Parts: sequence; C-alpha cells; structure tokens
Amino acid sequence: MSQMLALAILILVLFIGEAVSIRTKAWIPSIFVSGVLFLLGFWTFFPPEIVTLAGIPPAVAVMLIYLLITNMGTLLSLQELKEQWKTILIAISGILGIVAALFGIGTLLFDFQTVVVAIPPLVGGLVSALIMSEGAAAAGLPTLAVFAIVIYVVQGFAGYPLTSIMLKKEGKNLLEKFRNNELTAKQLPGEQSGTTEKTVREPRMFAKMPEKYNTDFFKFFRLALVGYLAYLTSVLLTPVVGISPFVLCLLFGVIARSIGFLERHPLQKANGFGFAIMGLLLFIFDGLKNATPSMMVEIMYPLIGCIVIGVAGMYIFSLIVGKLLKVSKEMAFAVSLTALYGFPADYIITVEVINSLTKDEQEREVLTSHMLPPMLVAGFITVTIVSVILAGIFVGFL
Repeated sequence: MSQMLALAILILVLFIGEAVSIRTKAWIPSIFVSGVLFLLGFWTFFPPEIVTLAGIPPAVAVMLIYLLITNMGTLLSLQELKEQWKTILIAISGILGIVAALFGIGTLLFDFQTVVVAIPPLVGGLVSALIMSEGAAAAGLPTLAVFAIVIYVVQGFAGYPLTSIMLKKEGKNLLEKFRNNELTAKQLPGEQSGTTEKTVREPRMFAKMPEKYNTDFFKFFRLALVGYLAYLTSVLLTPVVGISPFVLCLLFGVIARSIGFLERHPLQKANGFGFAIMGLLLFIFDGLKNATPSMMVEIMYPLIGCIVIGVAGMYIFSLIVGKLLKVSKEMAFAVSLTALYGFPADYIITVEVINSLTKDEQEREVLTSHMLPPMLVAGFITVTIVSVILAGIFVGFL
C-alpha cells in the first residue's frame, strides 16, 4: 500500500466519523464511529503499520502531543484552574468510584490480578496502560499484558456515547436558562473585562513587535519552546520526583498564556490545529491493531465486566459528590467520564455537542464557557496525572 493511499483511507475513516456525528447531531460521536471502523479495518485489510505508513510514526505523534497539550494549556488560566476546584474533586471522586467498585464487586467475579491490571488503564491513558502491560508481562502474565492494552483501547467505546448524552442534556438545560435570561457567558480564560484583541494585542509580551513578524512559524516556535521547557523540567525533576512532561506541558501552557508569551489557542491561529488533531487521532487508533478477534473473544467477559462495574461505581460517586458541590448530575458524570478517554476526545466531543445544539454564535460562546473548561481540566487530572500515579502503585501488586 502506498503512503498516499494509506493516508487517504485513514482520513476517509475520520471524515465518515464526522459525517455520522453531524448527521446524528453528536448523539453518535465521531471518535466512536472512527474507532469501530479502525477496528474493522485492522481485522480485514488494513496493514498493521498503516498509520506509520501514512506518515504518522510514534515520533511525530509524540511531537504533536507536546504541541497540543501545551496549546490546550493556553485555553486555561491560573484563575480558571482555581475556579475548577469542584471539577477536580468530582473527577477524582469518579476515579475512586471505579477503584471501590472493582475492588468491592470486581474481585468477586474476577481474580485479584485482573482487577489490578484493569484499573489504571480504565482510569487513564496510554502511559498507564503500558506500565501495567509491561508489569504483567514481567510477572509472567501474558494474557493480562494484552488485557491492559485492550481495555485502554475499548474503554472509550463506553465513554464516548455516555459523555455525548450527558453533555447534550447539560447543554439543553444551559440553553434554556440562557434564553430565559438566567445565565450569561463565563469570562473566557485569560480574558479581561472590557478588553478585546483590538485593545490588547496578543501575545502581550510581543505587543510592540510589528504584527507582520508574528508569523505562523513564530507561533510554532514559541509553542515548541514552551513544550521543550516542560520536557527539560521533567528531566531535571526525575531524580527527585517523576512527573510526566505532558502534565508540565499543560501547566507551562497556562503560565505562558498568563504572562503573555503565548496567545490563546496558538495552534489554531498558526493554522496547525486541524492537522495536529488528525495526527493524534490516527496515533490513538493505531493501538487498535493489537486487538485481534481471538484476543477480544478471550478477554471479552472480564473486559465488559470491568468496564460496566467501573462506570457504575464512577456514576454513583460522582453523583454523590456533584450533589454535595451543587453541580448537575449530567455535568458531574460527564467530567468523570473523561477518565475513560482524556484528551483530545474530551475537547472534540464537547465541541461537537455544542455545535449540534445551536448555530447561534452567542449561545455557542455561553455553552463553551460553561462546558469546555471543566471537561479539559477533568481530562488532564484523570488521564494525565492520577492514572499514572495509580499505575505506579498498582504495578507493585503483580
């Protein structure tokens, strides 16, 4: 298969996912549809290396992750993180719900090692899945090594539609309040009252530089530099405390936006956001090549069981904490569900739902300001931070 044919096929799959999402008004998220098509493709005619062949090898994907997570940091501010303390508590409560349910009920149905291997990938991303997979392989448990990867790949199939349903209900409630003059748009991260880009040019640190020099390459350079500083800090801190460079990318993106080194959403302004999202999605779906039909049949029972029990525990705990913090049950469950997929799915699903609910720009701004920040914060807290910590602890149980 030639490179351009592989690329055309993969982009077609992503487009079909988008088309179905648009047609169903986000009731069926594009990521879910694309994931199913990728799975079927790998089971039929896709060569295993199709994503790398198309031009997105792991090195390119990692580069895009650095840029995208740093870029996502510019959508938040230090004040926004402080304001999202309820979101952080609810997201953590959802993870505790998964842990409690699987240790309480899961161990009655499956063996202890299966539960231990399932939890970190279920509440996190690729890093935690790889930690548990390697740990299981080292412990002489090859089936569980595969199980760790597959549960990471499949868990989103439960999270995508559930999140879409919750966000659509929350969005309709918010729109009703807004149309009844009971709700206004929250101030977007980093914006100041009474100011616009016309009066305060971004990035503020380079406001005196002629605008013609603020080219796409200059935006990419500053974004890459912030990502490098996050990586360098992670390396320097490794002997003291192991912190993922991706966690620091988010933090450094917030700081860079706050001090005026980066503008808000620099990737989009440099015309690179769409390509970066495409590359990262292809890399994520590349993990489905390991989920062969025989493997799926072998681990289907514990796979479905762990996901159902875990999501049920997540719902109960997030519902209770959300009620105590006076957050709607729909939004509380939605932010908890980000543990099943994280970034960029949290961003994509939220935007898809918002676009499906209204075409009015002001209404979209209101929904975005109320729904996107908590979804982004929750996704980074659960997938990027907590899951890696859990994996580091749980791998010692094998």
